[in-house]
Amino acid sequence: MMRYLRWLLLAMLAVFLISVAVANRALVRVQALPDDIAALFGIDWALDAPLFLVIFASIIAGLLIGFVWEWLREHKYRATATRATKAVTKLERELAHMQDAHALPKDDVLAILETPKAK
Repeated sequence: MMRYLRWLLLAMLAVFLISVAVANRALVRVQALPDDIAALFGIDWALDAPLFLVIFASIIAGLLIGFVWEWLREHKYRATATRATKAVTKLERELAHMQDAHALPKDDVLAILETPKAK
């Protein structure tokens, strides 16, 4: 059921995005600098593109900036989790080693069989 609901949601999203793209086909001029500053420096960085591409590119750029920002913000938590995982692994190995070294056999016959033989 959830699979069909997901496909329905994706289909509705696709129809919406296609309708936005068809409705905003007009070319717009996207400039990196205002006209006065561009004339002052002699730089004219401009691009003529359909409006829907500008809209979609802005959405994608915003998402990417947000993902990177959040990834950088959570770095300290990931580092703490990594250190804790390493400490737990080390302690588990030490505990297993101590249990093996100090384990007493539960049966006297097994104790005789498992004791190392002196050469």
